[in-house]
Amino acid sequence: MSELVISDLRATVDGKEILKGVTLTVRSGEVHAVMGPNGSGKSTLSNVLMGKPGYVVTGGSVTLDGVDLLAMATWERAQAGLYLAMQYPVEVPGISVKDVLAEAYAASSRDRQLVPSLMATEADLIGFEREFLDRPLNVDLSGGEKKRNETVQMAVLGPKIAILDELDSGLDVDALRAVSRRIELATTEGFSGGERLGVLAITHYNRLLEELHPDVVHIFANGQILESGGPEIATRLEETGYAAWVEEEEQAAPTAAARPVVDDPFFSDGLL
Repeated sequence: MSELVISDLRATVDGKEILKGVTLTVRSGEVHAVMGPNGSGKSTLSNVLMGKPGYVVTGGSVTLDGVDLLAMATWERAQAGLYLAMQYPVEVPGISVKDVLAEAYAASSRDRQLVPSLMATEADLIGFEREFLDRPLNVDLSGGEKKRNETVQMAVLGPKIAILDELDSGLDVDALRAVSRRIELATTEGFSGGERLGVLAITHYNRLLEELHPDVVHIFANGQILESGGPEIATRLEETGYAAWVEEEEQAAPTAAARPVVDDPFFSDGLL
């Protein structure tokens, strides 16, 4: 069984602290949903975990099966078994999906000749046209097609832990159902007979979780997890929105006392 352990993770972007002590553990076969308002730091969490440049880790740790991910380059994290399905998949002219996956197989000492048949099988499972497999990576694809493409790549690579950054963005109902069910199946059976997939799914909406059934739902705001629990939290969120959690966080935050007009050497604002 694999285990992604995030402990008190803190990170800054351009000198501003975005992640303020994130702690959670994702194991094989588990689905963890992270839900939060725009600007709360959800995508920053996914980017920091995968090692995107420009993010500075200032505290905490991240390990995968006991190995320090933060000490690795992005490609090393991928080889260790971490996969990121990006919110906005990048277009790469001149390089086909098959080429990318074949090179990834070769780099990890796997038989690159297996890639074409695996891709075709996975494309058929989620209704992704095979003709797209020979195109340059994500070029001239719609938003939904790019997300299906990401799912095919994930299935062929067979990671231990998948981070899904708003996988549901750009997908219609049928595509969302097909993609979610494929990932859900991987959490119970694995990819190509491998170990069960662990999932960290970042999303705004409960509709993804109707097919990709979460074991744990985390409410994320202001760079930290405010509450964790079962799927009922997502249902509650649909009814109330984020206001209840965000307002509680704001009320719990310490406020500075008004400084006296006359300078007082014994004054304290209570924040030290």
